[in-house]
This record gives sequence, C-alpha cells and structure tokens, in this order.
Amino acid sequence: MTEVLAALGLAPEQVEAVLTAASLAPSVHNSQPWRFRLLPDRIELHADPDRTLPATDPDGHEMRLACGAALLNLRLALQGFGVRPLVTILPGQEAHGALATIRRGGQLAPDDEMLALLKAVPQRRTNRHPFFESGVEGRHRHALVRAAELERSWLHVVDTREEVARMKSFVRRAHTIQLRDPEVQAELESFTGDRPGAADGVPRANAGFRPETQDEWIFRDFQAGERVAGKDYESNPLVAVVCSHYRGQLADIQAGQAMQRVLLTATTLGLSASFMSQPVEVRNVREELRRALGGTLVPHTLLRIGYSTPVPATPRRPISELLMEPTNSAS
Repeated sequence: MTEVLAALGLAPEQVEAVLTAASLAPSVHNSQPWRFRLLPDRIELHADPDRTLPATDPDGHEMRLACGAALLNLRLALQGFGVRPLVTILPGQEAHGALATIRRGGQLAPDDEMLALLKAVPQRRTNRHPFFESGVEGRHRHALVRAAELERSWLHVVDTREEVARMKSFVRRAHTIQLRDPEVQAELESFTGDRPGAADGVPRANAGFRPETQDEWIFRDFQAGERVAGKDYESNPLVAVVCSHYRGQLADIQAGQAMQRVLLTATTLGLSASFMSQPVEVRNVREELRRALGGTLVPHTLLRIGYSTPVPATPRRPISELLMEPTNSAS
C-alpha cells in the first residue's frame, strides 16, 4: 500500500485533503477512473487502466473527461492551501503516461469565488431524481455559461422548442442503441444497485426512479425504486451541452475541467444536475449532435440542470487505492 507523501511544499495530511477533493469528481457509473503519483515537486494525474469501460467509452473520451473534472477539483484544493497550481496537460516524457502534472507556481490568495467553488466540491451530487418544474432563471444560466468560458470551453444552452425536440431525439436514439448492446448493459449492471462494501458505482439511493416509456427524456436504469405508475418523470429541465472548440485528448481534459466548473457553479446556486451522456457515447449520434450544434463545436456531454430534493453522496475509493508508486516516474 502506497502512503500519502509530502508534495508541493504541503504536508502529507494536506496532500491527502487535496487528493480527497480530486476524488469527488463525477465519472461514468461512478467508476472513478483516476490515479495519482506524488513526487516532491509535482502531483501527476493518470488514468486508471483498470477502470476503463470499453463498451460504453471505447475511445476513453469520458475517462479523460472525468479526469479533467478531478483536475479542476485538485486545482481548487491547492488554491485553498494558498498554492498557485501550474498545470501541464499531456506532459509527455516529463511524466510518462500522465494526463497532467501539477507543480507549485508560487503562492495565491484565494478569492471569494474560488472559496465558494471549493466549498461546493463535497456538496456536489449527481442528482438523478426528478426536478421541480420551475425553470432556471436567466442570471443563473449566464453564470453557468461563464463557468465554461473560464475553462476555455463552451456551454451550449438548449433554448428553442425545436432544439429541445432534437435533443430528446438524440438521447432516445442513442439510449435505444445502447439498450441493444449486451456489453454496454453488462458494464452498467456491474456498477449498479446496492453492492455491500462497494467503493464505487451508483447505489439504489442515488439511482433516481426507474425510466418508463412515457418519459419525455430517457435516463439510464440504475435499478432505482418504484415510482408512481404512468406519471411522466419530468418534462422541462434545463439542458446544456458542454463543448470544446477542437477535438482530441487535450480537448477532453479541458472540457472535463469546464464541465466540473459548471457543476460546481450550479451547486453554489442551489441547482442540481445529472448527465444524459448517451448521445456522446454513440459515435453516429455524436456526429449528428455536432452538426446540429453548427459543426464548429465538439460536444462532450449533455447536462440536465434544475431544482430537486437532496441526495446522498455516492461511495468513494480510499485514497490509498488511488496512489501510484513514486519511484516508477520518469522525469
């Protein structure tokens, strides 16, 4: 078992707090596909090859998106300790196999906005329960768009009735394709339901409600509890698409940071959010979605945003399981 070491001028207990914050990022099926290597002068962020979902995420896009979200949490936690994080994405031979390295770039006095986002890190939840029918007001929408822009990405808010109908069609088609794929369904089932002692996955308490045919938006079945028969799940959440301005692994990680800043900003505003990522996971539907967005934006995930009742935290892997041996690093 690898122990938490001092790094970046922080004591081991401070480093553990930083990694704990990073580990609270969202990921597909709460698979938590990240690992960290600690060295005195840097923290390395790696993807965990044992946490891949080859059927659901064959090219590793959503794994990198999740790692990007963890990277943003890590940055915020370092700033909370007064450290200015100096981030290199895809560092290459400097840290072989790493998605990012984080070094100390001096001191930084945290501002109120950063502290609010840091406070939101342990409060954020993926909320699969129905949302209330009250809409998200304009100033909150602008705050969410600004959050993505701060991470050099774009949040496309779905506004018109025609675009909402088109997005529903994309979600339904991709969901139907995945339902017919036994390997995709097997991956879902392996992370679903009450699994005693599990440190990952989506327990029944976090699963929302079982989907039914009359629902206007289609959600994954995480083996949730029963619901009122015949009642529509919900009809009018705010739907937004997290986008980058280019393709590639760098864009995936950057978009993951933007996605997480949007989610944390939503949390500070009292909003809940969950994912409708099926259209991005099915290649043909993803390309249609890209064309529907004008052809210049690259979609990374669909967010469903609104007001809902609180949900409990999902389980998390212990930090000891996320650490890599420091002696294996190439510098």
